[in-house]
Amino acid sequence: MSSLYEVFAQLPDPRSPLGRRHPLPAILSQATVAMLGGARSLEAIAQFGRDRGCRFARALGFTRDEMPCKATFHNVFKVLDAEVFEQALGRWLRGRRRAGWRRMAIDGKTLRGAQGDQLPGVHLLAVFDHEAKTAIGQMRVDRKTNEHKAALALLDVIEVEGSVLTGDAMFCQRDLSRKIKEKKGITSGRSRRINRR
Repeated sequence: MSSLYEVFAQLPDPRSPLGRRHPLPAILSQATVAMLGGARSLEAIAQFGRDRGCRFARALGFTRDEMPCKATFHNVFKVLDAEVFEQALGRWLRGRRRAGWRRMAIDGKTLRGAQGDQLPGVHLLAVFDHEAKTAIGQMRVDRKTNEHKAALALLDVIEVEGSVLTGDAMFCQRDLSRKIKEKKGITSGRSRRINRR
């Protein structure tokens, strides 16, 4: 079973080799640990590492004494392929699920935006795994589509076999149920509409 650091080490580094000072797995590991520790901004993530010093840096895989600054995290996250990252993270999380009956729920939420109309909230569709107690896959829902269509695409990137997949009435559609069954999953809607469609 791979560690999260090993998963990060397998990701392609999108940065130019010129001026690359810190290893990508170390940067992603620091961001993960800092966020689990309560950091909610790039400045807080950078400060989290500085506060813990060289020993912490070496444990995360950094090769220099100085920790990355806020700009480093910004530059990495700006060019990191979010889809590839989420797929790798999803595989790692799925590898930690217990064997046997699995339950997953699919639902969409709009994240809060910033600066009013200049940066509207992003609408995400996510699959929550009850055994892992985390979202194992998510996808941005484009304004020109809806959650139902996004769910069809999301099923292509998650493992469904042997799982009971629940959702509200929006997901009680024939094509979605058909795709879940094709992937050897089990559907469970929260509405009687599932029997009518």
